[in-house]
This record gives sequence, C-alpha cells and structure tokens, in this order.
Amino acid sequence: MLNIVLVEPEIPQNTGNIARTCACVGARLHLVEPMGFRLTEKNLKRAGCDYWDDVEVVRWPCVEAFFAAHGDDELHLFTGQAACGYRDVVYGPDAFLLFGRESRGLDQAIIDARADRCRRIPMREGARSLNLSNAVAIAAYEALAQQGFPGLV
Repeated sequence: MLNIVLVEPEIPQNTGNIARTCACVGARLHLVEPMGFRLTEKNLKRAGCDYWDDVEVVRWPCVEAFFAAHGDDELHLFTGQAACGYRDVVYGPDAFLLFGRESRGLDQAIIDARADRCRRIPMREGARSLNLSNAVAIAAYEALAQQGFPGLV
C-alpha cells in the first residue's frame, strides 16, 4: 500500500484534501506531530472532509519516531532542494512519500541526512512552492501510474 506522510502539517484544509486523495487511491496517511491543528470533528468538518472513515490514518508523536520505525523502508522526500526529479525514480508498491509543512517544508537536517532520497516536482524559477495537497496528488499518481494503478478503475 502506498504511504503518504505529512510531517507537521499546519493547515487542516490541506490535510483534509490529502485524506480525500488517500481515500480515493487507497493510500495510507501518516500524520507526524506536532500539527498546526487538532484532529477534532469541528476541524474535520471545516476541512470539508467526509472521507476520514475511508482512510487508514497512522499518527506519529514526532518525526524521530517515524524514522525509527520506517527509516530503512523505501522513502521519497519531496523538496524544492532536490536534484532528482519525481519522475526519475521507480516507486515500489509500499513506498513512503514524505512532505513537509506548508510554511517551510521539511527540516534541513532531514533533507541533508537523506539527500539521495529527495525528489523535486518541477516548477517555474522563483515560485516558492506548490500547494501541499497538489504536490501530494502529483507524486501519488506518478507512483500509482508506475504500478499500473493497482485496484483503481
């Protein structure tokens, strides 16, 4: 199963959109705390997400706990600092696609420690970043396309 990992997400609406994408493609959603919001019913309704019951959500207390459990797994870290394009790698069926906060992405120490696992989604020079939920959708669909869209119609 494809794994989407949000490291310290800040905006509930983005997380709701990503949960919807995960529900539609059958991906597992990992949420790494601290988050910029609480997963309360009010926040979920505000995010407009009625898909939460269709998503397997795994919560992690911190990024260190996530890496302790999955550091040896197939990880793809998405950052504007990567030299390797997101379409230049092969994604396995159990890959983990990691994305950082909306405001500043993944911490530099995480990027530096795993530079060979970093991926870039191209965009125009001078543009700061894509919306997080759009970046997740682009990466998830590339990974699934490489696998022939397993289980999707």
